[in-house]
Amino acid sequence: MEILRAAIFHTPGNPFTETDGLVAFGDGGLAIASGRIVSCADYHDVVAVHPDASVRDLRGGYIIPGLIDTHVHFPQVRVLGGLGYSLQDWLEQRALPEEARLADAGYAAAIAREFFDALVSHGTTSAMVFGSHFANAMEVFFTVAAQSGLRICSGLVLSDRALLPELRQTPDAAYRESSLLIERFHGKGRLRYAVTPRFALSASEAMLETCGALLREDSSLRFTTHINENGREIEEAARLFPNARDYLAVYERFGLVGPRSVLAHNVHATDAEIARVAERSASIASCPSSNAALGSGIFPLRRHVDAGVRCTLGTDVGAGTDFGILREGLQMYLMQRVAPQPVTLTPGQLLYLATRAGAEALGLEEETGDFEKGRAADLVYLKPPDGGLLAGALQRAEDAERILAALFTLAGAESVREVRVAGEVVFRQTNDETQ
Repeated sequence: MEILRAAIFHTPGNPFTETDGLVAFGDGGLAIASGRIVSCADYHDVVAVHPDASVRDLRGGYIIPGLIDTHVHFPQVRVLGGLGYSLQDWLEQRALPEEARLADAGYAAAIAREFFDALVSHGTTSAMVFGSHFANAMEVFFTVAAQSGLRICSGLVLSDRALLPELRQTPDAAYRESSLLIERFHGKGRLRYAVTPRFALSASEAMLETCGALLREDSSLRFTTHINENGREIEEAARLFPNARDYLAVYERFGLVGPRSVLAHNVHATDAEIARVAERSASIASCPSSNAALGSGIFPLRRHVDAGVRCTLGTDVGAGTDFGILREGLQMYLMQRVAPQPVTLTPGQLLYLATRAGAEALGLEEETGDFEKGRAADLVYLKPPDGGLLAGALQRAEDAERILAALFTLAGAESVREVRVAGEVVFRQTNDETQ
């Protein structure tokens, strides 16, 4: 058994609905054995119960659960930094031409390595990943994902219209290739499969029926797609599916909206759609940096929370600006301050969105997301560089919420010293004095 000693923060409860959702220990002890959490409490209480455990003193730093990204695009690593686009222009001029390059398995392998290096170096331990349109690229992706040690849910992206011809496949080919990938990778180690139509605009009724068939065949599969990101997209969905009452109804018709579903964006949802998302226990991955960068709008968080919708954070790389979920939490805070129905998010709520809420959305809440006894030891050890702005701000932080606020505001990849999944070190800064 090992005890990690540091300031510790986690949200075993929901700070949106519970006054004690955030749990913090200024001098905490996290006892780990066989990759599982044995105890999380005040250090002296933990060591009193486990006096023979080895202790690693990490004071001066901060331990939080592994961060969870619920919407990020694997093929878009090298188009980060494209500013001045709308969604449609971004897709046509930046994203889709780059995604077409992943037909080359060697190129896909290079992108996969860059992708996972970026995820883990920013403290992400679990992710719902929008995959590639090419089955060979997804074979490479899942292979590298397994090597990374992270918890990854992803799948072949399915489209049969509207996109570049090389990014399309027939519904029959989509079913056949998806089935082979599911058989080979789903449930193997920390890998899970998500049925992934790109969005309704590029998926015919036959393709969406194929998605529904895959989900019906295996109740452990997940589902993810885009919805209600901007006005032009919604207008086009209404034109393509004239009998659907709204955008959500397009997916509902084929049995694609339920507890296994993570829908990205939902910026321009109607009240009826939000109510039905809640009723069906689906999750919304909000991506505030991407929504701002593409001019899509401000996510209506208050309307979703009031309706009981589970909301999470996604970086949406590459329309988003960074792989850091902490930074995405800050962007969520900033945009909600100026939203039409504003919300002033607390640091505890931000931590919940970045960890526990994502675990619930991915069906991993019994495995990860907090430090309750029996959970896997998925964690991030944060320690700012000496002499920097964050180190200075933390000297003035006198309570848990101020410390968390400073971490969300200023902590980037430079502060991520060590990352573990199920107790295994999957990332450690080179030459870190905490080794």
